[in-house]
Amino acid sequence: MHLTGTELINAFALLEKVGIKAGQRVADLGCGALGHFVFPAAKLVGSDGIVFAVDIQRNVLEQMDKLAKHDQIFNIKPVWADIEKYGAAAIQDASVDLTLLINNLFLVKDYEQLTREMARLAKPGSRIAVVDWKTVDTPLGPPTDQRISKDEAKKVFDISEFRFIEEFVPGTYHYGLLFERTDQTVK
Repeated sequence: MHLTGTELINAFALLEKVGIKAGQRVADLGCGALGHFVFPAAKLVGSDGIVFAVDIQRNVLEQMDKLAKHDQIFNIKPVWADIEKYGAAAIQDASVDLTLLINNLFLVKDYEQLTREMARLAKPGSRIAVVDWKTVDTPLGPPTDQRISKDEAKKVFDISEFRFIEEFVPGTYHYGLLFERTDQTVK
């Protein structure tokens, strides 16, 4: 059986769950070539919003840009950056209403730099959604021993710049954590 991204995680349902609204500025960190969350986010924020599609792979961003232009979607902005480097993303400080980190936490080597960069981008009061693979055997996804548990993920984001809001279930094989950006200055 071939599972599509929609069967794994329904992007529209997830985005609605984490509070996306028309006119918002959204950053999808590690967006991937297919833009599984970028394109639905672009539709939901509408022409007054913007979606920053952030990835470290230039070819991924080129593919995303081609898809957006082909579909005449003009509110997606590709941003080439290493999300594990503070200040790397060419996005204004404290300008993002919703930050997404989906299926990427298990790849991260420097949690401190990642969380600092996410805090830099996020407006006080904005939301941060972290979704990753459960630490159980699944028919797809990274090897189980490379995954980050829900509890470990909570510890990564247990910093003064973030306040935990709730856990949610984005799909059968994933856990979701929702945080709010506090007004604490990025350290």
